[in-house]
Amino acid sequence: MPGEAPQDYSITHNRDVVSIRQTIRVLAQQCRLSLVDQTKMITAASELARNTLVYGGGGVVRAGLVERDGRRGLAALFEDSGPGIEDVDLAMTDGWTSGGGLGLGLSGARRLVDEFDLTSEVGVGTTVTIIKWAR
Repeated sequence: MPGEAPQDYSITHNRDVVSIRQTIRVLAQQCRLSLVDQTKMITAASELARNTLVYGGGGVVRAGLVERDGRRGLAALFEDSGPGIEDVDLAMTDGWTSGGGLGLGLSGARRLVDEFDLTSEVGVGTTVTIIKWAR
């Protein structure tokens, strides 16, 4: 429910990526996202959880329902302490891939959500925050 504290979920194994998908599905339903928007949010979260595991060496997802200006939405923050992204502009380029994955890349995940924020520092890690608003 909006106003409740978001929950943290560890990403240390492949099974955690599956668990994150299930968690996002439940939260998306609670948020009353349309089926199409649920699918978009789940797909984006799955890609970002996988990136957190594979490229960031694991990390945490903080997910929960949010409310802003009378709107309700689902937010998820993916954070790792991995090597960081050397060239964020290149990583955000449509069609760019580091190989493997769903083939969406960061730019694909960005297109699936309403808000997307990425910060990364080489040697420190990467944080990506996504929000999908109910319509």
